[in-house]
Amino acid sequence: MATGGLREKLITEGIAELGERGLENFSVRRIAARCGVSCAAPYKHFPDKKSYISAIVDYINAIWEERQRAAASRKQTTREKIVEVCLEYIKFLVENPQLYAIILQSPVNDAKAEFGALRGRLSRPTRELINKYCAEAGIPGEVRRRKTFVVRSLVYGAVLMLGSGELDYTPESLKMVTDAINREFDLS
Repeated sequence: MATGGLREKLITEGIAELGERGLENFSVRRIAARCGVSCAAPYKHFPDKKSYISAIVDYINAIWEERQRAAASRKQTTREKIVEVCLEYIKFLVENPQLYAIILQSPVNDAKAEFGALRGRLSRPTRELINKYCAEAGIPGEVRRRKTFVVRSLVYGAVLMLGSGELDYTPESLKMVTDAINREFDLS
């Protein structure tokens, strides 16, 4: 197996490991076995466990950045972009439940920084779009903070409900989320 291929396989198996077992039980040894390589092989790509987890975080973020960039480019106005990026984030997490499990884990000890950074980077595009929209519309800071909170709550609530099957993952359900986000921006 080529090294680039092994590095990516280690990352994708690391994602599966984190999704199944969480940060506390993350085992480089188990991942190596899943990849059919020696226990030392992952350390040829990642100096230590922390940098391995950071590589996984970077990998997830790169996938999301590409998807959110494509989503934003499909719309013209800032408000339309907010809704489109939010819907894409919902789809991203519902269609990749292992990523959802990783992103929403409660990190422990030294992993808190990596996972806090991941969450921050994943939600940054939405926050930036909301800030831009509020600036364009002359909406004050306190209202902007509330809108950011409500929109992010709608997104994570929708992911939870869609991912658990409480709400069917259908165009109608996504339209309901779209309407709720738009309603928030209709309120002052």
